Amino acid sequence: MPMISLFDFCIFTIKTLKVMRYLIVIEETDTGFSAYVPDLEGCISVGETRSEIEDNIQEAILFHLEGMREDGISAPTPKTEALSLLVPNVA
Repeated sequence: MPMISLFDFCIFTIKTLKVMRYLIVIEETDTGFSAYVPDLEGCISVGETRSEIEDNIQEAILFHLEGMREDGISAPTPKTEALSLLVPNVA
């Protein structure tokens, strides 16, 4: 399966293709990177490089959504947003 955009994750059904956009939080750690998806409880991943964490979290999301589908649970509608602000350095 070809790789899709980091933020555009596809859920395939028999009749339609539904694309969901989930917010991913990526944090740099002492040993690499960690990532989690606030709208998908328990969906987390780690990686040594930025590229690796992007691949790993995409795989984790697809695996998480597949498990939900198999359990008869609908994929949650993404609700989390992020905001980045510029603030003066007052230190």
